[in-house]
Amino acid sequence: MPFKIPSTIVKREDYIKRVLPYIGKNLIKVFTGQRRVGKSYLLFQIMNYLLEQDSQAAIVYVNKEDIAFSALKTAQDLHDYVLQQKSNSAMTYVFIDEIQDIENFETALRSLLLHDDLDLYCTGSNANLLSGDIAGYLSGRAIEIVVYSLSYPEFLVFHSLKESVQTLEMYFKYGGLPYLKNLVLEEAVVFEYLKNIYNTIVYRDIINRFPIRNVLFLEQLVLFLASNIGSLFSAKKISDFLKSQHINMASNQVQTYSDYLVNAFLIHRVSRYDLIGKRIFETGEKYYFENLGIRNSLWGYRLEDRAKIMENVVYNHLLFRGYQVQVGNLGALEIDFVAQRAGEKLYVQVALSINEPQTMEREFGNLKKINDNFPKVVITLDKFDGNTNEGILATDLRSFLLTY
Repeated sequence: MPFKIPSTIVKREDYIKRVLPYIGKNLIKVFTGQRRVGKSYLLFQIMNYLLEQDSQAAIVYVNKEDIAFSALKTAQDLHDYVLQQKSNSAMTYVFIDEIQDIENFETALRSLLLHDDLDLYCTGSNANLLSGDIAGYLSGRAIEIVVYSLSYPEFLVFHSLKESVQTLEMYFKYGGLPYLKNLVLEEAVVFEYLKNIYNTIVYRDIINRFPIRNVLFLEQLVLFLASNIGSLFSAKKISDFLKSQHINMASNQVQTYSDYLVNAFLIHRVSRYDLIGKRIFETGEKYYFENLGIRNSLWGYRLEDRAKIMENVVYNHLLFRGYQVQVGNLGALEIDFVAQRAGEKLYVQVALSINEPQTMEREFGNLKKINDNFPKVVITLDKFDGNTNEGILATDLRSFLLTY
């Protein structure tokens, strides 16, 4: 079936670099992430790359959001379609967009992997796409690349903006969904668009897939998490608070509904890591939004939330840079983020300002108590060009987002 690659694609080089080592390999390349973060356009970027290498490259593209592919409903449908379309004389590159909309899709993928002349790529808006039984079913033959909203450097490129205090403020407020580059960056316009994306996520990726009995509670839970970014909560604490607001929901239901929000990539749940006992705590997590623009469109962009938003931005940037991130616990002390990547660690504290002695002592003091030689950094909104504090770097948020 013929298709057209969009003529105006802004490249996201970091993701292309991640997938290049796997092109042509007998592995399924799976791009997961929240709706509208740009997964489909990454597929187009890979197609462009392949066509630049070979203008005659055989490409099969299936877009489950296109009514033209509505007949492809089951694994057998997908399997048969790909084999009918593939080249008989060369490698065929197969791209399947929103594969979770095909029933038992993993059966088709496992069968298609048996063909050495097929190179498979797919996207999905479901965090459990490759979890549990499915991962085992594919026998380790899949590589997952999570796609996030635009980082701050990407935001500047997409909107052709020069870096400044004002552009960081725009990023805080509107977030990094790629399509915003086609809109006027005004609150009424952007927030209306983002509310529609939120509704799509809630109804298509949560309500249509899971046994949601109380939609009102689900929406109240989202608002509660929006107002409490970066606060430490257990399901029971959330349940108790909501009961005080005359919203009754048992703690196990809170856990289940928050799982649905995480599964749809609307929010990130961050566990706590005991730096002394080297273990993950079983209770108490923090929550951050995948896209702050969506959060702000629901809750409002408020001055009193500035510290929370800054912390969320730092967390999202660490994810974008490939870190696994947890909240650190050091006895009674807390480290905002313990970021791990390729055997290395980075300890991060986030504060609006460290001008007050008490704040400086808390942010630097906690890090000084960590007895290892991995880098440690305190991030603030304040510009600082001086030396370190006993080896602990102080940097402003703009510099951190542009250089780390």
